[in-house]
Amino acid sequence: MQAELQPTAPIVWSTLTPPSKTLIAYGLAMFVAMIGTYVYALGDDRSIREVGIWVKPMKFMAATALFTLTTVWLIKIANSNVDQLDVFNKITALLMLTSFFEVAYISYQAYKGEPSHYNNSDTFHAIMFMLMGLAAVGLVASQAWLAWEIWKEQSPNGLSCVSLSVVIGLTLTFVLSVFSGFLLGGNQPPAGQGLPWVGWHLYKDIRPAHFLGVHAQQLIPLFGIAATKFMGPYAATSIVLGSMLYNVIWALITWLSF
Repeated sequence: MQAELQPTAPIVWSTLTPPSKTLIAYGLAMFVAMIGTYVYALGDDRSIREVGIWVKPMKFMAATALFTLTTVWLIKIANSNVDQLDVFNKITALLMLTSFFEVAYISYQAYKGEPSHYNNSDTFHAIMFMLMGLAAVGLVASQAWLAWEIWKEQSPNGLSCVSLSVVIGLTLTFVLSVFSGFLLGGNQPPAGQGLPWVGWHLYKDIRPAHFLGVHAQQLIPLFGIAATKFMGPYAATSIVLGSMLYNVIWALITWLSF
């Protein structure tokens, strides 16, 4: 295990591979779409379950943008060459197709003034809700796939502590978000406005746990960078223990949601 903080290759557009450029362009396009949706929503006062109909599409656009851009960033901080392999084209395609399907359908339902999630009013909407669940699994599966490719690439020579945190973060994103996602799919959150910005409720709401699951992609690697910089020879141990604590916190929040 390499404990020292390895220099990270800067993200320079001209040096990026075509799939990485595609992911960055896609992520930025989602940010632009989110801003455009916000402007459009200012003139639309419709709501579903006491929440503006465009809130959910904007959340998914923002999350997709962050998820996509982080994927490129993780490859860089892990000093990986996975993005130069043919397999990364498939990972990129899986990420983009699944996330775009979710954003497009959620936005279409908002335009119609109808819910996208938990909508089993007829066969079509029930099937689409199921397909959204499958798309969500496919989306985070792209991260598990990326973790596996980085592991295969670097494990023969030993992973750096940062690379270890990247692999753990990507893996937890898949495992925790799939588990909490299925729980969320069968337990609709309470209606009405919740906490500011996020909209969560502090009771019978699995969304906080799902948030931790999805964003292990960013939080664990950020902890890995900090541990490598400040914990010296104890960095790897700190990352493993920190990841275990992350799981405990996720499990506790999940348990408190019922």
